[in-house]
Amino acid sequence: MSFSPVLALYRGATATLGLFAGAYLDSRARRGKEDPARLGERFGRYARARPAGPLVWLHGASVGESGVALQLIEALAARDASLCFLLTTGTRTSADLVARRAPPRTTHVYAPLDRSDCVRRFLTHWRPDLGVFVESELWPNLILEAQAAGVKLALVNARMSPKTLARWRGWRAAGERLTRAFSVATAADARTSDTLSALRGVSTPALGNLKLAAPAPRVDARARAGLAAQIGARPLWLAASTHAGEDAIVLQAHEILRQSFPDPLLIIVPRHPERGPDISQLAGGAPMRSRSETLAGPCYVADTMGEMGLFYDLAPVALVAGSLAPHLKGHNPVEPAKLNAAIVTGPYVESFQDLFDALFAAGGARKVTDAASLAAAVADLLRDDARRVAQIARAREVADQGAGALDETVRQLATLLPARATPKAADASA
Repeated sequence: MSFSPVLALYRGATATLGLFAGAYLDSRARRGKEDPARLGERFGRYARARPAGPLVWLHGASVGESGVALQLIEALAARDASLCFLLTTGTRTSADLVARRAPPRTTHVYAPLDRSDCVRRFLTHWRPDLGVFVESELWPNLILEAQAAGVKLALVNARMSPKTLARWRGWRAAGERLTRAFSVATAADARTSDTLSALRGVSTPALGNLKLAAPAPRVDARARAGLAAQIGARPLWLAASTHAGEDAIVLQAHEILRQSFPDPLLIIVPRHPERGPDISQLAGGAPMRSRSETLAGPCYVADTMGEMGLFYDLAPVALVAGSLAPHLKGHNPVEPAKLNAAIVTGPYVESFQDLFDALFAAGGARKVTDAASLAAAVADLLRDDARRVAQIARAREVADQGAGALDETVRQLATLLPARATPKAADASA
């Protein structure tokens, strides 16, 4: 393979800048972005021993990738009960998700810093039989050190933005070196498939997005019944996963709706629950779920974790936020599609462009650009039951297309596993 100046520069830079990693992580911990009790994991040091037997390691960035990884774990475990699993992620929210949903024989640790010594300690301790990278978390040292250690590698559900794909094409030698480290690679969409095929020199199939295979989020029936009783017959819509700057647009749209609907209710679920008090203040002191306040008034702030399914299930119409400003790139529309909420989105959905393109083509989602068009779309869907039901049905058809992609991905991963690995004894951390 050709020499890559970009990779050489990267590896040198991480070795040098890595000297300041401790101070950087301490700063993040003070801001709540790292778990101070588990900072050692970032350096490849672990309190838990490696489980005996064949170990499949899966790596993803955050919550979305963790959900895909958990699906793969469940499917692989059903296929081979001898397997154990290690899931590495980079965020506290993903760690919380895994803690709630991890199947048996699954260990979660934070991903090591992409510094060669940290990565080597990680690999020495866990000694995985297979490494599965989910979507776009292509950390060079992690990939190259795993390959050097003899770990079979796979890249699944690869899904990159046009900007990221252009960067890899521009850094061709680096792209070839990294992507050819994967024995198996599958893409979520055609644009990623085309670029990976060119870089790897072999066909990279576009199986479809594994996030479509995700089950509908859990809905607490008791909590739903309690909220539904409070809502009664009020016209309801949801703004899901809002970011700073979007709440003002959403509230302006709701003011427009209040001029033509009797006592409509807006529920805002912020992407980051710690923003709840700021949103409440912006909405004139709206009640907050984190404070167990009664659902009353024109707006309710649902600033809790793990309840998105509950609110999608309640709402007949949902704005999938993270899409109303150019610096945002959209959020996953599969959850509302599977819980029968009519989908409305802003124009900035780059991270999920393939899913939204399919939804738009099928008539399963509506696009808006500002408060006025958002209010008009919500009003239309709330007034016209037949139109809303038809849009929901079309979105559900798109969302139900992921099962085949999951089955084929699991089949390909199984080809990289040892037929029956000899159980490996646990090992102490370096």
